[in-house]
Amino acid sequence: MADDRSIRPLSADDVAAWDREADVVIAGYGIAGVTAAIEAARAGADVLVLERTSGWGGAAALAGGFIYLGGGTPLQQALGFEDSPANMKAFMMAALGPGADEAKITDYCDGSVEHFNWLVDNGVPFKESFYDQPGWETPFDDGLMYSGGENSAPYNTIATPAPRGHVPQMENKRTGQKGGGYMLMKPLADTAEKLGVRAEYDMRVQRLIIDGDRVVGIVAKQYGRNLTIRARTGVVLATGSFAYNKQMIESFAPRLIDRPGAAIEEHDGSAIRMAQALGADLAHMDATEVAFFGEPQLMARGILVNARGQRYVNEDTYPGRIGQETLLRNDNQAYLVIDEDAYETGCAADSSTPFFRFRPKWVAETVEELEADMNLPAGTLTSTVAVYNRHAANGEDPVLGKKAQWCKPIGSPIAALDLRNCTAGFTLGGLRTSVNSEVLHVSGEPIPGLFAAGRCTAGVCAGGYASGTSLGDGSFYGRRAGLSAAKGLSAAEG
Repeated sequence: MADDRSIRPLSADDVAAWDREADVVIAGYGIAGVTAAIEAARAGADVLVLERTSGWGGAAALAGGFIYLGGGTPLQQALGFEDSPANMKAFMMAALGPGADEAKITDYCDGSVEHFNWLVDNGVPFKESFYDQPGWETPFDDGLMYSGGENSAPYNTIATPAPRGHVPQMENKRTGQKGGGYMLMKPLADTAEKLGVRAEYDMRVQRLIIDGDRVVGIVAKQYGRNLTIRARTGVVLATGSFAYNKQMIESFAPRLIDRPGAAIEEHDGSAIRMAQALGADLAHMDATEVAFFGEPQLMARGILVNARGQRYVNEDTYPGRIGQETLLRNDNQAYLVIDEDAYETGCAADSSTPFFRFRPKWVAETVEELEADMNLPAGTLTSTVAVYNRHAANGEDPVLGKKAQWCKPIGSPIAALDLRNCTAGFTLGGLRTSVNSEVLHVSGEPIPGLFAAGRCTAGVCAGGYASGTSLGDGSFYGRRAGLSAAKGLSAAEG
């Protein structure tokens, strides 16, 4: 066999014997992999999942658990929120662009209610409870909250606000350890096992195997040994983003150099590179989610300013949008200016991220003193606060559109939190796929036998982000990948 470090495809003619065989072979056992496995198995396929780590879960199991769903899900309706596929699409096209894939977003919105019901039917629990506070996620077991800035400027003027962050219910959850993402993965993994899906762990996929122009298998390494695994009807790639591939980050998303925010280090772009070696097309490789290490309960009550002492984003919006605005458009420079009363009130509020309640770095009696202590250009912060306070006295923010409930003049004593370089993120770009999760060649044609879903693909996010779009897109198109990969089953049997 050729050099096992190569990512170039291996010809099936060079395979002396197959070490494993299945109808559908899936690389990766996170959210995209498990949903692909379930649907392929239900379609009658013999399914084998190859997982690099020692167990199922991937980044999904460590996530907060948001699944971005809408269009009038039973949970939305039960909690009194009206939504429609068209309204959901209007928001997603505005918030997830520029360059958002309209066909994919239309498809996703039209199928959102059915997908919610599918998750419930497969054992994913949702509590009929709405969390109405700003936050990265609910600190409790609520099933629904705003997770993309739908109810804040500018999106609340583009589409009727509706919360679409659906969170699986979990008792005693621990953010980043065992949260809503675990409660999404556990019942799905159990379902896959009951359906007879086989899984092999500590399998590192390395190369695709081709017969002519068709993908017919994968080369993987397990415990130091190269294995050839035949896929009779299709291969599904579901191995995650490239957030931990240093060379790819430097080439495509350099703003994330030294600040990866993916939950697991196995997100190294391996599936993307293997498919590229077959001529697969890519999309939105520069797009990134950006986590901002700021406490939403504090940010909404203060003002965020950049290195020029100017506000640059409405502070009550989705914190991921704040992160993107900070890192991508303001050189990662941010300060939160807030008065003592607002700071104490924000710190006393319920929160899923109390570890972001940083102590102020500067405290002063007047804005002028604070500006000087922060070494900002004279007059910049004072004019910013003066304009903000003038309108906040009337419950307004004509500059950036912060909602009236958060518009209150900044008083004294006044402080500033140093939030410079408080960002990390993961990549959103990847393989270009069809609505049927076919991996597309640079010619625009599907690569026969090859399918993909999840963060190794360019999904519904082209630039912007909303919490839940990774798990939502990954699970929705993971299902499509499984069905598409199993479709050749009858032909293969015949």
